[in-house]
Amino acid sequence: MTLEFPLCVLSEYALLADGERGILVGPRGEFAWMCAPRWDSDAVFSTLVGGPGVYAVTPADPSFVWGGYYEPGTLIWRSRWVTTAQEIECREALSLPGDPHTAVALRRVLAIDGDTQVRVFFDPRAGFGRHRPSQVSRRNGVWTARCGPLFLRWSGIPATARRRGAGLHAMITVPAGGHHDLVLEISDRPLAGAPADPGLAWRATETAWEQAVPRLPGAVADRDACHAYAVMRGLTSSGGGMAAAATMSLPERAQEGRNYDYRYAWIRDQCIAGQAVAAAGPYPLLDSAVGFVTERILADGPQLKPAYAVGGGPVPEERELPLPGYPGSTAKAGNWVSKQFQLDAFGETLMLLAAAARHDRLDRDHWRAVEVAVAAIRERHRDPDAGIWELGEHRWAHSRLTCVAGLRAVAAVAPAGQGAAWSGFADALLADVTADCLHPSGRWQRTPDDDRVDAALLFPALRGAMPAGDPRALATLDAVHAALGRDGYLYRYRPDERPLGAAEGAFLLCGFAMALALHQQGREVEAARWFERNRTSCGPAGLLTEEYDVTQRQARGNVPQAFVHALLLESAQRLAAPWPGGS
Repeated sequence: MTLEFPLCVLSEYALLADGERGILVGPRGEFAWMCAPRWDSDAVFSTLVGGPGVYAVTPADPSFVWGGYYEPGTLIWRSRWVTTAQEIECREALSLPGDPHTAVALRRVLAIDGDTQVRVFFDPRAGFGRHRPSQVSRRNGVWTARCGPLFLRWSGIPATARRRGAGLHAMITVPAGGHHDLVLEISDRPLAGAPADPGLAWRATETAWEQAVPRLPGAVADRDACHAYAVMRGLTSSGGGMAAAATMSLPERAQEGRNYDYRYAWIRDQCIAGQAVAAAGPYPLLDSAVGFVTERILADGPQLKPAYAVGGGPVPEERELPLPGYPGSTAKAGNWVSKQFQLDAFGETLMLLAAAARHDRLDRDHWRAVEVAVAAIRERHRDPDAGIWELGEHRWAHSRLTCVAGLRAVAAVAPAGQGAAWSGFADALLADVTADCLHPSGRWQRTPDDDRVDAALLFPALRGAMPAGDPRALATLDAVHAALGRDGYLYRYRPDERPLGAAEGAFLLCGFAMALALHQQGREVEAARWFERNRTSCGPAGLLTEEYDVTQRQARGNVPQAFVHALLLESAQRLAAPWPGGS
């Protein structure tokens, strides 16, 4: 059955998400990726990485072109097909609010242009394909089955559905102007009671999205800013943990082993997202980030892990799966990040909590987390760490400067005596970085023994580690712009002597950081150009990946990448007004 739904370039997939898990929908109406019941569970549909399992609603006429769009401020997707005879739409969503144990996938076929006929394929394979459906039965128009550890219930399928291989195949005809609902429920618990009512589920989902996503009318490109917020909301669980991406094992560079599992909550990413939201206002995702990070800091203190499962547990060890993988990579689940130490996570934590304090969102536990994070920096700021790019243990300038920025941020919102002490510590730490990571040209360099330019070193001035007009910040901005910028995109650093783009793609997080840095300096036209260039590096669904292959104009890496959408949101908000306090 997978031959009917070949893999596509990443920009052609749309995301359905409810905070607890996500689905990638392809241009033929296929669910190519879904893990259930949680983000980091094994996949039920895994054709994206070469596995079995698919659920598709696709036009009966095989000759069609595809498009689609999100309903504004939501992750309710409308697949749209134009055939040789008519136009067809399928409205799709994961029901919101999301239940941690049960996913409810809603699909509504709309006959917008005469009588409409679609084909439906259903072939779930839990455990990355290890488990076929069993105990299959049909009663009162509802199919039920077990699939490994999962319980399935599927309603809306006609009695004429037939077995095709291990799955079901049906033709559905919808009269002109009408619609037909399909509801799939997947749970790790027995599905008691009546099946989900599609009308009620759709109305609840529409209301939940309306309440969850602010309109952000003051932002530049407000539609994209709202969409970025919706993507982050879709990736954020009821416990506050935000998946760094919905997928795993999608290659950043073909055949180079750079394919990772990002279905976990990185502390750094969570803080970046929270700060971006705070730039727009005291919206719920700010509280979600603060709550999740605070719990981790109070639990683990100086032994804080770089990432956790979205529910707060440990990230499992990396393992290879017996699947072909997405072209150019191998299929891997889990991540070795827990073996790392990342000093900058403490600085990011302080900046997040300071941003929340400016909106009066902190309580006593949050202030205790501030004190724990400051103490952790005191204890560990001399330790080598893995850095923002997780490359190896060094005394990274970016990590220490991030801590400087965090200390200054909380000092500004703390009681006077405490604030003065934290500010003094920030001064001492800045002097320490200056002593061993200031390049002879006056810019920051990566580590004491690595004098290369690094785009991550744009962030310290953006976050207040030093004034925007500090000569070190200005020299770093000029060096990064000259050495790592090409065609309106920014690369992280030069891994080797090859030209930019030969070793890795442009890094979209860094592109938005350049837009912010230029805006901070009052270079508004340049900032707008960088912002516009990077925000369009997507397909119809507007989903941004970690990297972008400028030469081939292709998305690279896991999709969607949460912190890229966070920086899009922050850039859209900040570019709409002069930089606070002037450049």
